[in-house]
This record gives sequence, structure tokens and C-alpha cells, in this order.
Amino acid sequence: MIRESQIDSLASFLVHSLAAREIIKPKAEEQDLIACVVELMSANFETEAEIDAEADRMTEELARKDPRADPARLRSMIRRRLAEKKGFTL
Repeated sequence: MIRESQIDSLASFLVHSLAAREIIKPKAEEQDLIACVVELMSANFETEAEIDAEADRMTEELARKDPRADPARLRSMIRRRLAEKKGFTL
């Protein structure tokens, strides 16, 4: 999982870079924009972690029922379907 300090740095870099290149014209203070980006990124990483954890649980359960199943492929398929159900892009 990505650390909070890494998310802060990435969000700061993103906002500063976009503003410096005049790709965005901030209507709010940059610190407020950075805080918003941090919040969005944190929520995104949290949702992805939840999907991964649920996919791991389901994979273990299904692999016990059918030992012939390929756990890596099964997890990938489960993860993709869970993301689709939540409307989440992986």
C-alpha cells in the first residue's frame, strides 16, 4: 500500500505541474486543490485495497473447492469482476 506521504508528494507534484504548465487555471488556493487531490487518491487506493482483499478471500475459498483451479488467473478474474460491479477502473 502506498504511504500517505507518497500520496501527498504525488498530489503536490500533480497540482503544481498542471498549474505551472497552465493546463489548469486554479480558482482556489493550491493547498486546497492539493488536499482535494489527496482525498481523491486516498479513496481510490482504499477502494482498490478493498477489492484486492475481497478477491483474495474469494480466491482462497474457490481454490479450496477446486484444487485444479489456477489461483492467479482466478484472482485476476474475480478482481476484474468486483471492480466492474463497483464501477471502479483498475
